[in-house]
Amino acid sequence: MNLPAHHPLVDGGTAASPLIRAYRGDRPETTPVWFMRQAGRSLPEYRALRVGMAMLDACLDPELSSEITLQPVRRHGVDAAIFFSDIVVPLRLAGVDVDIVPGRGPVLGTTIRTARDVAALRPLDPAALSPIAEGVARTVAELGSTPLIGFAGAPFTLAAYLVEGGPSKDHLRARTLMHSDPAAWDALLGWAADVTGAFLRAQVLAGASAVQLFDSWVGSLSVVDYESRVSQFSAQAIAHVKDLGVPVVHFGVGTGELLRSMHAIGADVMGVDDRIPLDEASRRLGAEVPLQGNINPAFLAAPWPVLERHVLDVIERGRAASAHVLNLGHGVPPETDPGVLTRIVELAHA
Repeated sequence: MNLPAHHPLVDGGTAASPLIRAYRGDRPETTPVWFMRQAGRSLPEYRALRVGMAMLDACLDPELSSEITLQPVRRHGVDAAIFFSDIVVPLRLAGVDVDIVPGRGPVLGTTIRTARDVAALRPLDPAALSPIAEGVARTVAELGSTPLIGFAGAPFTLAAYLVEGGPSKDHLRARTLMHSDPAAWDALLGWAADVTGAFLRAQVLAGASAVQLFDSWVGSLSVVDYESRVSQFSAQAIAHVKDLGVPVVHFGVGTGELLRSMHAIGADVMGVDDRIPLDEASRRLGAEVPLQGNINPAFLAAPWPVLERHVLDVIERGRAASAHVLNLGHGVPPETDPGVLTRIVELAHA
């Protein structure tokens, strides 16, 4: 473990926390819980803080990103913070013309669709990561024994945005490039793997106790395409933090058929979306693999007795694995009542 001496996993700050124990396969006495997108639009304090500020500007303001990261920990009592950022932040730091358009998502000024386009991409200058490192360090100083999770987008998802130029329902252009120009595809994913890997490493060295690699769009791939054209680049991204010894969580949407392949890249914990029960995910992966998930976000607006039964069912199914971190099967919807999330935390801890 090549972490700095002051890192919370080294000095004892977070090593015995319920989250880190669960991520290492040691089931704690109470089920740890945090929520993807817990910092963001569902919180009125977040909306007040973001007035008049663009999303990516907020991500690159260390004081602001730290405060936003801390908000759900204070409000909900979750067992982890996840650093407030966006998967396209490392693209912006590497000089890519990208912005987040309200109501649409990440939009690029120029698409990357040829070998020449890929060759024009610049490597990420480590100095550009200083606002990320500062934001993480500020956050860790406030969290105490609560772990911070660093995160980044996986190479396929980043490449899908770069090729499509923005959000896409089927990522058809990206999947076409994968097969029509394999050399350009490999070069693009190799670039994305190193950019996102450096982004992860900066967060860990600044104090993050775990990382999560999001492959939001990988569910559009077949197992054959994932294993032959994508998985090695996700492994390349994770390799940037492997020597640091922090737990690595891997999560994607619509990935029930890809779970084994996604775990095989070097992930310690598998995030599971709400399309497959946790006990079935554990059967496919093996009981020794810790799981994270997988409350269906659609239940968050249901009457409490309905949601409560669903949460308890998720917790029960999670017992099939060596350890389980309660989370959603995707992110918190913007219209979610924050009080509902707090009640879920209280239920899990009880």
